Amino acid sequence: MTITDDSIKGALEAEAMTHAAEGDRFRTGPVATIAAGHATHDIYTGFLPPLLPLFIANMGLSRTEAGLLTVCTQAPSLIQPVIGHMADHTSRHRLVFLAPAVTALLMSFLGYAPSYIVLAALLILVGLSSAVFHAVAPVIVGKLSGRSLGQGMSFWMVGGEAGRVLGPIIIVTALRFTTLRGIPWLMVLGLGVSLWLVIRMWDVRTHTHEDRMKLPWRASLARMRPLIVPLSGFILMRSFLMAAMGIYLPTFLTEEGAGLWFAGASLTIYEAAGVVGALTGGSISDRLGRRIVLFVLSLGAPLLMFAFLSVGGWMRFPLLLMLGFCLLGTTPVIMALVQESFPENRAMANGVYMMLSFVIRSGGILLVGILGDLFGLRSASFISAVGMFFCLPFIFFLPEKRRKAKSSA
Repeated sequence: MTITDDSIKGALEAEAMTHAAEGDRFRTGPVATIAAGHATHDIYTGFLPPLLPLFIANMGLSRTEAGLLTVCTQAPSLIQPVIGHMADHTSRHRLVFLAPAVTALLMSFLGYAPSYIVLAALLILVGLSSAVFHAVAPVIVGKLSGRSLGQGMSFWMVGGEAGRVLGPIIIVTALRFTTLRGIPWLMVLGLGVSLWLVIRMWDVRTHTHEDRMKLPWRASLARMRPLIVPLSGFILMRSFLMAAMGIYLPTFLTEEGAGLWFAGASLTIYEAAGVVGALTGGSISDRLGRRIVLFVLSLGAPLLMFAFLSVGGWMRFPLLLMLGFCLLGTTPVIMALVQESFPENRAMANGVYMMLSFVIRSGGILLVGILGDLFGLRSASFISAVGMFFCLPFIFFLPEKRRKAKSSA
């Protein structure tokens, strides 16, 4: 049997068409697998907010010092663009699936920290593990999502929000039966899930045709500049309310007389609503456009916060649900926008976004903590809600490419 040049060419063309079709479809199994890994990872990082009141009491910390502990987990995000650039140019990016195990190990031993400095050092290592995972893993999800990038980012964010829902309730429940030094057994889940991720994802093809067109890092950064400016403004003005709700909510409620379990459950309710917002926000933006979804959600959040501060007791729970939906539903929309704007260097673009997000959010956490020390967390939360109105103008300067991409498809 003779193999001709035409047959070889035909086989190569057929293979290319197969890969293109595969790249266009949404690969539910692998995407859901990585989302489950994201959930597991963020279960452990979700331990920190409910533990802050204990660290404040046990170590005699101020609210600002407690906020700095959270900043420690965000500081390694400064190197996320470097991590992303390396991931764009290496085939070893699947090693990021070890991150849930590393984070689980470190978070489970926080109770053994003999001093504030050691506690901060452990949280910096947690931040490094988290930075690697969050810079690279969502890019793999994006490549596995084909044309449904918003849906893929929704899956990714649902995993993270599910982890942040389960994390607080798991740790406060565990502490009802043991002490901080009795929780290292909780690491077992993270170790097992990392092993499962590495085995399950090792042979999954994640390359796309854009991978062949990668740009040097200087050219990539130059292309990102028109997006970075308005995106930074949006993230900055949103960060204060995100910090007030996602970090200081348990402390705020305990200061107003709530028990630790009630305060932790409130954070769980907020994050649970974020699961729904994350699942629907990105998917809806695939159809309606990124900017309109961002505008509606960002307008609703501060109005709901004003209502939350004006009521008390169980009346706050439905408002927490709506707040979580609006605030956390914006994240997959932004992530989809970033990745579709720079398909040639997705990991680096995502790393730049994550760096901006984590660094600006860290500043927001610190500022809200300072305002809480000066005026109380109620006033700090009110000021944070006012600040979020100023993120709305930045939305109109963000690129809107999704409809154009669909019309030309």
